[in-house]
Amino acid sequence: MKKILAMLLVVCLIASLFVGCKPTTPTDTDPTIETQPVDTPAPSEDGGDDTDTEPSEEPEGYDGYVSELVDGAYVRGDDEEIYDSIYGEFSALMEEARNAESNDDRFVLEAKAEAVLLDTATMIPNTTQGGAYTISRVAPRTVPYVQWGNDDDRWHGMIISDEFITPDERADLLDQWSKALAGEGTYDPAAYLTEKGHTLLKDYTYSFSTPPVTLDWLNTASQSDTEITVQTVEGLVEYDNLGNLQPKLAESWEVSDDGLTYTFHLRKGVKWYTAEGTEYAEVTANDFVAAMHHMLDAGAGLEYLCGGGNAEIVGVDDYLNNGGSFDNVGVKAIDDYTLQYTTAKKVPFFMTMLTYSIFLPMCESFFEANGGVFGIEEFGERVLDTDTYKFGSNTDVSSQVYCGPFLLQKLQPDSEILCVKNPNYYDADSVTLDSIKWVYDNGENPDATYNDALNGVYAGVTLGKASGLLDKAKADGNFDKYAYISDTTSTTYFGGLNVNRGTFGLESGACTSTKTEEQKADTVTALNNKNFRKAMQHAFDKKTQNAVSRGEELAETNLRNMYTHPEFVKLENDTTDADGHTFPAGTLYGEMVQYYCDQLGCKVNVKDGVDGWFNPDAAKEYLAAAKEELGDTVAWPIAIDVVYYSANDTQTAQANAYKASIEGTLGTDNVVVNLIEATTPEDFYACGYRAANGEAGNFDMFYGSGWGPDYGDPCTYLNTFDYAVDGYMLKVEGLF
Repeated sequence: MKKILAMLLVVCLIASLFVGCKPTTPTDTDPTIETQPVDTPAPSEDGGDDTDTEPSEEPEGYDGYVSELVDGAYVRGDDEEIYDSIYGEFSALMEEARNAESNDDRFVLEAKAEAVLLDTATMIPNTTQGGAYTISRVAPRTVPYVQWGNDDDRWHGMIISDEFITPDERADLLDQWSKALAGEGTYDPAAYLTEKGHTLLKDYTYSFSTPPVTLDWLNTASQSDTEITVQTVEGLVEYDNLGNLQPKLAESWEVSDDGLTYTFHLRKGVKWYTAEGTEYAEVTANDFVAAMHHMLDAGAGLEYLCGGGNAEIVGVDDYLNNGGSFDNVGVKAIDDYTLQYTTAKKVPFFMTMLTYSIFLPMCESFFEANGGVFGIEEFGERVLDTDTYKFGSNTDVSSQVYCGPFLLQKLQPDSEILCVKNPNYYDADSVTLDSIKWVYDNGENPDATYNDALNGVYAGVTLGKASGLLDKAKADGNFDKYAYISDTTSTTYFGGLNVNRGTFGLESGACTSTKTEEQKADTVTALNNKNFRKAMQHAFDKKTQNAVSRGEELAETNLRNMYTHPEFVKLENDTTDADGHTFPAGTLYGEMVQYYCDQLGCKVNVKDGVDGWFNPDAAKEYLAAAKEELGDTVAWPIAIDVVYYSANDTQTAQANAYKASIEGTLGTDNVVVNLIEATTPEDFYACGYRAANGEAGNFDMFYGSGWGPDYGDPCTYLNTFDYAVDGYMLKVEGLF
């Protein structure tokens, strides 16, 4: 979930489901195109679209999934049956990886599993964050520098100038940072900028388009929630701006010889404070135990991270799935200042998990005083009692207490969110900011956002092509003076094909599909055919779609072609797989994924910065194979619904670019893309980002979902598609 905060402001609204440690929405991408009328063929009387194309004969013995019509109505299929058909091999490889004897063996198996995942063509990695022209007053590398967890959302050490930083100054700062990383001196951007004549600012203003739905950081899987709440609460450890893990609430720790027990010694005298800054209670080890208990009870979607395949904490799976006692869960307060976690097996990445929000503490006494109870069933009943349960309400900053660098003092969902420095924070001298403010911006008026950035309201802004800001900055000279290309990150945005659609319009009547019942069934049948999915994914011209927001110069800069960041991990030793192929020490994860893609005949180039999927010739070959396999089980063309937020130029542009790409490559006699207009951000998010589960997803293709990693192992990405460990992102495929 890494996001380089030193450079951008959210000026556009983009579809995205959650981000890794947290599901996430793209923040600095800028998708767009001219609004065009949607040309959807009218349905014929027999339920298919009017077309001169005759359907192929069904080959004898075709055993692919065929969606049912019961009494003329489309019926959604069985999630597990469809999952096993598509993801069975991938899931088996992930299970094998979990039981690997070494880190290197696990990385190899995970790479093979990722290649199999890509080869299913149910998902297509699109872009990552960054790689955009940006102007900013924020010094680079002044927030925790790490590819996973929530720490890159912790802004307490941010250095902000009163002037935009020039490219030369930025290059000097990054050179200093690189030397400090290599142990050659220190990185002091405040001193450098002051010496250059800059004046440092104490207040930072960002933007938001989705307000938090809760102030309970243990009961959410959404970045729009945790981006705010992590400013106010401290964890056991935290990465610094050189990427080194540092003590925070834990002053020290040790790991047992067998690697199964982690004991943390907490800092004494750290307090919980109300929004007004009044001391409430001391932070103790039991607050971490209570937090884990509450997080498991709440079931916000990330509790699986503590169980098998992830943190492997003893007793978690039994508690969640079998009615086991929380007393048997491996998190204990030995005394007020000693906390202990016990895992069922060695978890080499366990320490990297502790910077994610699910391991944060919670003030137990405040929780109970505001109606909180423990127990899965008990909490499920209590949370419905709004007269009694007040904890973490997103309308009341006093419904939470805080132990971090900032106190949340204002929350107006359609206007402003404000955090102010906590004067009683134990390390207040290290906090560079007096306040952090989020201002509501739904991306409808990028010119106003740009002007606000120039006037110092915002620290920076992304210069998107579709928004017009790139041309504007070039015309007024700010591009030449200040623009730079922002860093790319480990967050991956991807498109998902809905293989088991269950929703065709919102309850309000908004965003309703125009498809007939027969067309609904035909689309799902086609999307369950692997060759048809491959035809769709290889027909997607990601570069052209990206260019409408980034411009031709940067059309490929932030393109990503595999789910995991290709340089996320590398082998420590020479490693031989089960087929006898040896990867040398130092082999990057992406290189292994590419090897296995090639072995599978998966026509993908997994490198960053290229359009590694778009292959019109391959798309047409796969389409021909799909039509032969499907025969007369479907009527052509297949209708694909894509929902977009029409008030946002970037979204409109990307939607039209996707339509042009698919129809132009495969032909409208084979595939027609229906652009479904969402006129409000609430409707748009309800179709995808806020969809409760796979059945609630109102789309056939959703190309803005994002996931950022929770911890330092590829399974932090891959587990999100593995139903054995709850498969959080399978909802983007319409499953579970």
